[in-house]
Amino acid sequence: MKILNGYRDKELRKLAKTADKVLALEEQMTQLSDTELKQKTAAFKARYQNGESLDSMLPEAFAVCREADWRVLGLKPYRVQVIGGIALHQGRIAQMKTGEGKTLVATLPAYLNAIAGKGVHIVTVNDYLAQRDAEQMGRVYRFLGLSTGLIIHGIEPEDRKKMYDADITYGTNSEFGFDYLRDNMAGSKADVVQRGHHFAIVDEVDSILIDEARTPLIISGQAGKASGLYAAADMLAKQFSGKRVKEFDRTKNDEHLDADYLADEKGKNVILTGRGIQKAEDFFGIDNFSSSENLTISHHVIQAVKANGLMKRDVDYVVKNGEIIIVDEFTGRLMYGRRYNDGLHQALEAKEKVEVANESMTYATVTFQNFFRLYTKLSGMTGTAMTEEEEFRHIYQLDVVPIPTNKPVIRKDHHDAVYGSHTAKLNAIVQQIMTCYEKRQPVLAGTVSIEKSEELSKLLTREGIPHQVLNAKNHEQEAFIIAQAGRPGTVTIATNMAGRGTDIMLGGNPAYLAMEGMKGLGIPEHILPDPDKEPDPNNKADYELQMQYQNLYEKCKAETDKAAEAARNAGGLFIIGTERHESRRIDDQLRGRSGRQGDPGESRFFLSLDDPLLRLFIPDGTMKDMIGAELDDGQEIRSKMLSRAIETAQRKLEGQNFDIRKNVLQYDDILDQQRQQIYAIRRKALEGENLQESIRKMREWFLSWCIDLVCGDKSVFTEDMLDDFRLRTQDLLLPKESLSMDDAWMKNFCGKKHFQMKAKLLKQACALSDSEYKRKEAVIGVEKFSRLEQVAVLRWTDHFWMQHINEMAALKDGIQLQAYGQHDPAEAYKLRAYEMFDTMMKNIWFYTVDEICRAA
Repeated sequence: MKILNGYRDKELRKLAKTADKVLALEEQMTQLSDTELKQKTAAFKARYQNGESLDSMLPEAFAVCREADWRVLGLKPYRVQVIGGIALHQGRIAQMKTGEGKTLVATLPAYLNAIAGKGVHIVTVNDYLAQRDAEQMGRVYRFLGLSTGLIIHGIEPEDRKKMYDADITYGTNSEFGFDYLRDNMAGSKADVVQRGHHFAIVDEVDSILIDEARTPLIISGQAGKASGLYAAADMLAKQFSGKRVKEFDRTKNDEHLDADYLADEKGKNVILTGRGIQKAEDFFGIDNFSSSENLTISHHVIQAVKANGLMKRDVDYVVKNGEIIIVDEFTGRLMYGRRYNDGLHQALEAKEKVEVANESMTYATVTFQNFFRLYTKLSGMTGTAMTEEEEFRHIYQLDVVPIPTNKPVIRKDHHDAVYGSHTAKLNAIVQQIMTCYEKRQPVLAGTVSIEKSEELSKLLTREGIPHQVLNAKNHEQEAFIIAQAGRPGTVTIATNMAGRGTDIMLGGNPAYLAMEGMKGLGIPEHILPDPDKEPDPNNKADYELQMQYQNLYEKCKAETDKAAEAARNAGGLFIIGTERHESRRIDDQLRGRSGRQGDPGESRFFLSLDDPLLRLFIPDGTMKDMIGAELDDGQEIRSKMLSRAIETAQRKLEGQNFDIRKNVLQYDDILDQQRQQIYAIRRKALEGENLQESIRKMREWFLSWCIDLVCGDKSVFTEDMLDDFRLRTQDLLLPKESLSMDDAWMKNFCGKKHFQMKAKLLKQACALSDSEYKRKEAVIGVEKFSRLEQVAVLRWTDHFWMQHINEMAALKDGIQLQAYGQHDPAEAYKLRAYEMFDTMMKNIWFYTVDEICRAA
């Protein structure tokens, strides 16, 4: 650890030296007029075109952007922010605490790298942040002569290309990824919107590259009507009785278990017992539940049992407007448009009695891991990256640099309070909230689910404590709740929605309150003024609105400043964690809402021995040893051993999840290699490259394959064999009427050993095929024939690639059974995937050649 810390200190000193060079140019930049400052951009571009590197221009370019930030936004990046910006430019992860101004930091490397003219992508976790940052920071870029684009849900395809052509493009991770997939399904070059993957700055990088790494982006379409099996399987699953276990023990016999299935809480999976299998066989009238002909039934039953026995409403998903909407376990937000795959989503729809959606077929897919590895240079920002440093290095070759805070963090992080039961823990939480409320200290209580947030809310209501609840059910109130969460005496209960990217200001947010005040005066939302815009005296209506807002803002600012001081005197924002998460990062994100920019604050996690983390991941025997004597239910358990065991359990879980993500990547890397080959073929076709050489190779392969086909196990060419060859290849050679066994070249092969003559026959056939191909091109016309080639290549490549993706998914699901035969599933998958890809490519070649050669 000392060696690692020494390395980090050394790297920070290097970054600080460069940052000092940037700050040394401050006075020089302040003396430039706006026009002179703007002209710097064109000068940088000319220097880059003449061979100067971005690294050598960094101090001056950062100094220019820093001055522009000040003139446009009234914000000038601090020294530590400049250090963060340099780390991003170098393709690293800058770990920066909450409230340290990561959005402003990104302007520095974005401006410098935009000079190369290849496009910079700034990636955020949701549309709101992308739009906010593009609007605010876009003013700086426009001031410096650069264009800004925005990619969010709802942007039309024709506008997306313009957005990607901008110097700096803001957008969400999913939109960037889906556009990549759509580009590689495009039917013409005009439909392609992205221009490459040069440099990306990923905000909340651990959320996107770690937490979402296991969730692939999938573009799918209807494959048929939903099977009635979903409803039938759900009816059966509701009749089952289950038993929850920490994890499966395959050495134990389940014959005497009084249950139809076991729910593995650790592995988040289900397994039917002998009794459950018998019930399923009786219900569907089948003899063998596990036989190959009953695989579809068994699959539907397992998914129905999973939906009913493992998945919880208001924890894993919500039902809204007749739809099942997934709740993101890391952010607590609703994941609109996302569906569980493999029929699980339909099983949930059957469980909740909403309309069961049609079956789907995957058209294109990619993991975030492989999408972001497309970028020539990748960097990111977050408040919590150090715990996943090994994964960032291993998967993405990204270095993590912890950036010092501008002001020291003075938040008090209290030790965990552990109780014997869930009820005792909740009572202690309510007592802590009451203590804070009485002294007017603002409180943010973080819960792990909607269900838990509502449970705590009921208890506070019973005690008469006014509070706000923020969860995925009432996310429309998010801006209002967060704007008020730092006011004295305010109590806020929130799911993980408030744990990441949320800036809670002590005293309240004056800008938000002023805007709400404008709405209260009856001013329509569509004409509300831009808070950051200077009032224009020449536009009377605009000027009056701006001045009205400014006056309101000043009043709100005076009031929130006074409230902030009261909140500070009460101890600052008190963070309550109602249980530990599987990842320490999620806990750290919640803590990080307090103590921004040197503000006081406190944090404490309340745990119970019933919590999933303690119950599932700390052995019972170990727990008893650590706790010692019997305790009263309401008594706090104080044990250093227990505290260490909790952190050890989290580390172990983080390691397990890393292994799962590595395993996902191991399989997806094989598909990704195939994906890149297919997409290269498509790009070549879309860009109008001459495909004749590629198609000539396809024709040669086809002719060679036909020779092998007609030869079979015979050793000598016969007249029948050669006639068979002629019939199979007549469209590739010469028209039927001009090709017969009377031709001298055909007779030349009769009676001769084919293993000696194959190469000769192939050469002769290829020459005739080339001649016939040129004849067809002349008849149809060069331009039309070229389009025909393009359409055929795209049609059959897409057709068989989509088929292949779904077959690969089925292969991956079933390959784990290889482990029972003492075979390595990953190695078996690799070998079978190669065979399937080879077959797919031959199908593409065959049908492409066949379509073109039948054209005339």
